[in-house]
Amino acid sequence: MTSVNDHLEVKIVERLTRQSESGASGDGAEVTGLSGPRTRLLVPTLVLTGSLMAIVSSLGAPLIPTLSRIDGVSLSTGEWLLTVTLLIGALVTPVMGRLADGPRQRDVILFALGSVVIGCILAAVSDGFIMLILGRALQGVGLGILPVAMAIARRHLPPGKARRTIATLSVTVAIGVGLGYPVTGLIAQAWDFRAAYWFSAITVGGALVLAALVLPSRSDVVSRKFDTIGAGILSLVVIGVSVVLSEGGGWGWTSARSLGIVVGSLVLLAMWIPYELHYTDPLVDLRQVRNRAVLTADVAGFLISVAMYLLLPILVVFVQIPVARGYGFGASIVVSGLVLLPLSVGSFAASRFLVVYERRFGVRSMIPLGSLVFAVSSAFFALEHSAFWEAFVTAGIAGLGIGFTTGAMPGLIVRAVARTETGSATGFYQVVRSIGLTVGSALSAAVLMAHTHPGQQLPDVDGFRVTLLIAAGFCVVTALVSFVLPGAMADQRTTQNARQREELEESTQEDAELSTASLALAEIPSTADSQEDPP
Repeated sequence: MTSVNDHLEVKIVERLTRQSESGASGDGAEVTGLSGPRTRLLVPTLVLTGSLMAIVSSLGAPLIPTLSRIDGVSLSTGEWLLTVTLLIGALVTPVMGRLADGPRQRDVILFALGSVVIGCILAAVSDGFIMLILGRALQGVGLGILPVAMAIARRHLPPGKARRTIATLSVTVAIGVGLGYPVTGLIAQAWDFRAAYWFSAITVGGALVLAALVLPSRSDVVSRKFDTIGAGILSLVVIGVSVVLSEGGGWGWTSARSLGIVVGSLVLLAMWIPYELHYTDPLVDLRQVRNRAVLTADVAGFLISVAMYLLLPILVVFVQIPVARGYGFGASIVVSGLVLLPLSVGSFAASRFLVVYERRFGVRSMIPLGSLVFAVSSAFFALEHSAFWEAFVTAGIAGLGIGFTTGAMPGLIVRAVARTETGSATGFYQVVRSIGLTVGSALSAAVLMAHTHPGQQLPDVDGFRVTLLIAAGFCVVTALVSFVLPGAMADQRTTQNARQREELEESTQEDAELSTASLALAEIPSTADSQEDPP
């Protein structure tokens, strides 16, 4: 009996020591507040919420020409239906990311979903452009949900399942865009644009109820002081950059107004960086960027986001160009939206293979491979666009590339930072991506404008070709940067992950061994008692 006790005691001490070290490093999973059906519904709820937010964010794009005509505003002004959503999303994402590292993750998501529901209702009942813009702004709050969902997955799921869930969440932007365009087109064509926003209000309301029932109510994480000054300065920087990128083409990129806002934003950024580096609990821990894995994800995320909005909107617009123009296919809004469905399928399929690919080839080649696949899709349509089916093939190939790139980037961040910093780190990554999307949108508009002759409404085909080749160039740069920046650290991390999987298997065996030893201890006293007290 003494030997069994000693064996059990040694095993328990070893196990507790390993768990303590795991918790200190931030790699452990804190599965709390969940039981029964709520455990099984957590991942579907997070993925559904993220996908719905991506769909809602894209609702403005297909409706811009129609709503601009209805409300009597210019097409450039109508572009704010998309810009204001991205802008508000960029503003709230770092704030929600920091709050996600605290104890009230569920409250943050419920607040964001409630704001989106109100925004959809305002857009649906709007009788003017101002109210419609206000509704779209509230819908942008939902774009900050993604880092919160990733932080929840890491905190409440086992490590392996958390990585797969985060990979899926990271491609919901592409999946949502691929679904949002055709859904919007179908509803708007069958009824009107208000019906699209009523539909969104109902579906997001359902997600709100599901999140309230499934998500853990509160964690045991200690609340930290919120960095109000840092949030305010960063907000002003993001606003300045977004406004210049959206309006710079109309104002003139070298005009006094554009240059003044750019200089002001740079000055604020120069103030913000040292402030964040010296603040005790910063909004964004910029020291994390010293980690080459985090830096790789942020830089690659910006570059690939620029490429995304140099390809996807261009693809949709190209297929709607009347055939009489000498190019294009004269597709309707509904049909042009369906072009992006293969994008959703490809992105989701690629995200499912990430874990298998990592085990076989490591993480270092993930983003370069996805970037090159994306480059192939963009270059393909730049050179071959004489048949309608080529647009569907382009979207499908692009989806595979996006799935590998955006699916792998948050994984690099999650592996490199402590669990209590997941929301902040992924929040800053989402801000960088949002700015990249805005840059891509502005750059594509500038290229098309440069290839539009005076007196014409539509650009020459060379404008689309040049835009797509620039997108391919950004993808090639992304591949080079994402391969060089992490160096050998990515391969070392793969080795470490393999070692962790071996330790997990060993831990499972120890669990069985501990259970057996515990049963033995429970049986030994009863046997001794029966020997000492015979009937």
